[in-house]
Amino acid sequence: MMLACSLLSYMDRQILAVLSPMILAELKLNAQRYGEIISAFSVAYMIGNPVWGAVLDRIGLRRGMTVAVTVWTIACGAHAVLSGFLGFAVARAVLGFGEGATFPGGLRTAMDWLPAKSQSRGIAVAYSGGSLGAIITPLIVTPIALAYGWRAAFVVTGVAGLAWVLVWRGTVNFAAAAHVRQTERIMLPNPFERRFWSLVASYGLAALPIGLILYLAPLYLARVLGFTQAGLGRVLWLPPLGWEVGYFFWGWFADRFAARNARPVWLFFTLAVIGLPQIAITMFRAPAVALGLMFWAMFVASGFVVVSLRTSALAYPAEQTGLVAGIGAGSWSAVVAMVLPSLGHMFDMKHYANAFLFVGIVPVFGTFCWWALTLPERRLLDMDATK
Repeated sequence: MMLACSLLSYMDRQILAVLSPMILAELKLNAQRYGEIISAFSVAYMIGNPVWGAVLDRIGLRRGMTVAVTVWTIACGAHAVLSGFLGFAVARAVLGFGEGATFPGGLRTAMDWLPAKSQSRGIAVAYSGGSLGAIITPLIVTPIALAYGWRAAFVVTGVAGLAWVLVWRGTVNFAAAAHVRQTERIMLPNPFERRFWSLVASYGLAALPIGLILYLAPLYLARVLGFTQAGLGRVLWLPPLGWEVGYFFWGWFADRFAARNARPVWLFFTLAVIGLPQIAITMFRAPAVALGLMFWAMFVASGFVVVSLRTSALAYPAEQTGLVAGIGAGSWSAVVAMVLPSLGHMFDMKHYANAFLFVGIVPVFGTFCWWALTLPERRLLDMDATK
């Protein structure tokens, strides 16, 4: 059910990206305005993640996820009756706030209900609905939009969200998790802790390529490589497939080789290095090569998500697991909100290479920040003494 939840959340957010060429043309919006609409979602998502993480830690999954999914489902359906920049920005903000519960709920489920040797794979399963949603969204919504208009696509996913709430309330046996501890009060993030900023660096910064490819790849493929809206519907599932495969591969890999390692430095730096080929996307005009590099970028970025959440969950008390996911996804959304309007402006100016170069370098910077923030206290004291 948490896989299905994350699937629906990404379908609801990806409709706008997949259909962006059609919607922007009809509403007469440019890429910078589009980036600002996405930023409205991202800011609200940034706030919603730690808030919902703390709420779920306090009131539990059953009630918390019911309210959250209902809120974002209503916001998604509202897109079908909107026609301007302000309306879309407000609807995306409400959608983003509600969807902030998705990954805190998924991480909390995996860490609470699974043994330590399976937790990374559990995270992968719960989170993989997001990448699966990104894969199937163009395959589902493009034919609907071409046949009935883009507004009909938002109605379909809104109905699917309401169906999820009914199944969630009626089928999941929450008594099986009666052993799970809940916080006595709502615990919000403490930004003065190193563990907070290490998660921001390893998730918020290092997983940034997911945001660029999710939101701007359709515009790049349409404007530079000449894809039509129908053509986008046939290929946009390929980059998120790397995200989906990556969740399961890195979940297995982390459980196999780093399950008991609270600070897998070698794994983080490996991810940073093997993610660098994405900066070469604009060097190739062959669609297959560009799509292949996007696939690879999302495959690597999913590794940062799984490994950073697993290591950070070990650094926090078990009853605050939802908060960990909230900090991670919220920080990622904050970074996306800050940079996407500028990336959209780069796209309007046709500076595509600069945009992909920037997003390719950020994970390396994030990895070094994580390394410095997670240095053992004794080593930090030794370094200060040396200085």
